[in-house]
Parts: sequence; structure tokens; C-alpha cells
Amino acid sequence: MNKIGRLLEHWIEHCKEHNEKYLEWAERIKEENPDVAELIFEAVRRFEEGVKLLEKAREKL
Repeated sequence: MNKIGRLLEHWIEHCKEHNEKYLEWAERIKEENPDVAELIFEAVRRFEEGVKLLEKAREKL
């Protein structure tokens, strides 16, 4: 695998790890701060779209 392939693998895994933490925290605060939690949930949805794009880029290598 070339350098960009290794970078894409790293970025994909890194994003997924962050998303897990974001979801964890959104769940923790959703009762106290539902507006903030919903924004975090929306951010995760968008980050997941980014992960899909990175995965497509990796597939093209």
C-alpha cells in the first residue's frame, strides 16, 4: 500500500474513533443539554459522510 493508502486508512480509523467518543458524550448530555447533543449528533452524521468519501477514495487506489 502506498503512502496515501496508509494515510487514508489512518484517517478513516481516526474519524471512526472520534465519532464513537462524540456519540458517547452526546448521549451523556442529551437530557441536560438536548440542543447541544443534537448538534453533536448532526456533526457525527456529517463526519460519517466524510468517512464514506474517504473509504471511496481508498477503494480507487
